[in-house]
Amino acid sequence: MMITPLHRFRDIERKPEYLQPEKCVPPPSRAALGTMWFIRDGCGIACAVVTWMLVFYADFVVLLVMLVPSRDYVYSVINGTLFNTLAFLALASHFRAMLTDPGAVPKGNATKEFIESLQLKPGQVVYKCPKCCSIKPDRAHHCSVCKRCIRKMDHHCPWVNNCVGENNQKYFVLFTMYIALISLHALIMVGFHFLYCFEEDWTKCSSFSPPTTVILLILLCFEALLFLIFTSVMFGTQVHSICTDETGIEQLKKEERRWAKKTKWMNMKAVFGHPFSIAWLSPFATPDQGKADPYQYVV
Repeated sequence: MMITPLHRFRDIERKPEYLQPEKCVPPPSRAALGTMWFIRDGCGIACAVVTWMLVFYADFVVLLVMLVPSRDYVYSVINGTLFNTLAFLALASHFRAMLTDPGAVPKGNATKEFIESLQLKPGQVVYKCPKCCSIKPDRAHHCSVCKRCIRKMDHHCPWVNNCVGENNQKYFVLFTMYIALISLHALIMVGFHFLYCFEEDWTKCSSFSPPTTVILLILLCFEALLFLIFTSVMFGTQVHSICTDETGIEQLKKEERRWAKKTKWMNMKAVFGHPFSIAWLSPFATPDQGKADPYQYVV
């Protein structure tokens, strides 16, 4: 078998002297794991704020430019309710994806006492991350932004100011899905509103002046089209990654599969929960994924 750089690095990690447990501080207590997760990254925070502002802008144009001036009350109520419901679910999913621990491995747990407590059997191997001094499980990768090793890390997304990993992938998938849906809905409403304004007097189809109305609609159309393409591609990529049980980093690095292969349905249930229900679409339902104890690191 060809020895890749990844294999050579793993071989170095297998050497006992590489662990250097005397250089690590004790791991945090289990009580500390219950604190709120938030990444203090300036770029990520700015991107997250921009995301919310763009959704609010879209809601402003949909309500005040298109629906409120409409003479069709039923059309306004139905579309207003649908758009705001999807927008609320999108922002709730974004909030959960941003503030949920993606599966961080405790820092500094590569101590002599902790390694001895694992009671390793002959032939068993542990890996240490030299950057955060952690004994990490298989399929975990270090994030330079979060400064932690993340279990089943797919990628770090600045738009949610967090890594997408084992614990929050569901919320990220829902976020991309709901953003794509409200973008498509906004584009459809913009198209109908332009047709309505062309047929009627422009001064009566909006609460704003005709030039302002056109500018606001064009900006919304551009925003919706851009995010529809971006989030649709991201949603499809994430679903494919879940079905194949191979993260984005593993695909990029072409890592050798060392884990058991499961069916696509089992992989979906591992992320969204079991059994299938409306809770799959809710950002408020935390899936019971049956994850292993975060302190088990033997591979």
